[in-house]
Amino acid sequence: MTKRLYIFDTTLRDGEQSPGVSLNIHEKLQIARQLAKLGVDIIEAGFPFASEGDFRGVQAVAREVRGVTVAGLARANFQDIDRAWEAIKDAEQPRIHTFIATSDIHLKHKLRKSREEVLEAAAAAVARAKQYTSDVEFSAEDAYRSDPDFLCQVLAVAIKAGATVLNVPDTVGYATPDEFGAFIRKVYENTPGIENVVVSVHCHNDLGLAVANSLAAVQNGARQVEGTINGIGERAGNAALEEVVMTLHTHRERFQLETRIVTEEIYRTSKLVSMLTGMSVQFNKAVVGKNAFLHESGIHQDGVLKERTTYEIMNPAMVGITDTNLVLGKHSGRHAFRERLAELGYGLTAEELDKAFVRFKELADTKKQISSEDLEAIVEEQIRQVPVTYELDYLHIFSGTTVKPTAVIGLLIEGEFLQEAACGNGPVDAIFKALEKATGTRHDLVSYVIDAVTGGTDALANVTLKVSDAQQKVFTGRGISTDVLEASARAYINVLNKIVFDQKTRKQD
Repeated sequence: MTKRLYIFDTTLRDGEQSPGVSLNIHEKLQIARQLAKLGVDIIEAGFPFASEGDFRGVQAVAREVRGVTVAGLARANFQDIDRAWEAIKDAEQPRIHTFIATSDIHLKHKLRKSREEVLEAAAAAVARAKQYTSDVEFSAEDAYRSDPDFLCQVLAVAIKAGATVLNVPDTVGYATPDEFGAFIRKVYENTPGIENVVVSVHCHNDLGLAVANSLAAVQNGARQVEGTINGIGERAGNAALEEVVMTLHTHRERFQLETRIVTEEIYRTSKLVSMLTGMSVQFNKAVVGKNAFLHESGIHQDGVLKERTTYEIMNPAMVGITDTNLVLGKHSGRHAFRERLAELGYGLTAEELDKAFVRFKELADTKKQISSEDLEAIVEEQIRQVPVTYELDYLHIFSGTTVKPTAVIGLLIEGEFLQEAACGNGPVDAIFKALEKATGTRHDLVSYVIDAVTGGTDALANVTLKVSDAQQKVFTGRGISTDVLEASARAYINVLNKIVFDQKTRKQD
């Protein structure tokens, strides 16, 4: 009989701990809504005690996102647990996720606690969380490197105190699949009461084995897998949930497990997370990478044309990658534009459609044909944004091998026109300096990446950049255009708008 596997998404917590990633509340809500649409069972929205911003982000997700369990992370102490409850108490299905390390190396060097103290702390933490909600998850941090007998003792104590989910992480990504599967089986065999709870795994990818280890755990009884979209997270990241889900689907007769994931939303979710975090998906990434369903070899192309399954074990449409013969250009109307977006899975409001259509017409004047990838970029640029304070009116660039690069920027600041000029080491540097002069700001550029959305000399340039403010908080901006310099200006303006929005939000609180 087919059984259920629960999908626990920690993109907003462990994923946001990726170096250089910082999401504001608006962005967290966008991702959380899409995760609910994707069909994950649990969204770990953050670590409420970590900062006021994290608390507000978790609270916003708990209050606004429905149809999914919302979890807040807490260390095994009462202050963390009380704060987590304050953040998630308005959720439709709230869960407190409390944890403490169990490996001797963590006990000695980090916690400086004895095993007895850890047992007491685990029991007290779960009991405290249980006072607030019936849904309590307990995690034994660095479980895989723990003494198995002691780990089972801790888990048994957590069960007795009321935990409903037990998480057994490979926190540092040390395990191999056969070892981790056997480890989970041993936990099952030696933990009293474990048959009454859900066993979860949270695998890191330091050796590139997070997905394989998660699946090995599932084969040995685990019924919840924790991971992130695109596998982002601390260090080398977490188990990529899209890979776990599609492996289960592709080998469903072997695993005999079901999830509630809507697979057609996988690609769209991946794109949104990539855009808002500023973490590009590698071309050869499984399931969602740009090359995942491309075939260059003549033999492969011939085989796929004759029968798709000769070289494709998954149908691209199953993860939300669709093809269409409908060609859009500058003469295309609103109806065709709306129909194509609907095919791609975008249900826009009238206001969002108007914004996207205006931008589409602007780009269609400079690009002969607009592809599906171009449309996705247009929609994401236009509707996945914070409120606009700064808006580009025009951009003039003077540059060359014998000319000092100079940028002249025409900017609308809350509707008022302002012009500014600046020189730089290159045209992009000049643009950023002109924008800083116009807005009276100064920020450090952390990273700057240019990608082509599609091929061809008229391809859309996709510029993603990150800047840090005076408090060292990192913000990500994105801009698209057939002109790389215009895309750069739009990306920097996007960042400036996010910084203003963040400042206004903090003042309101």
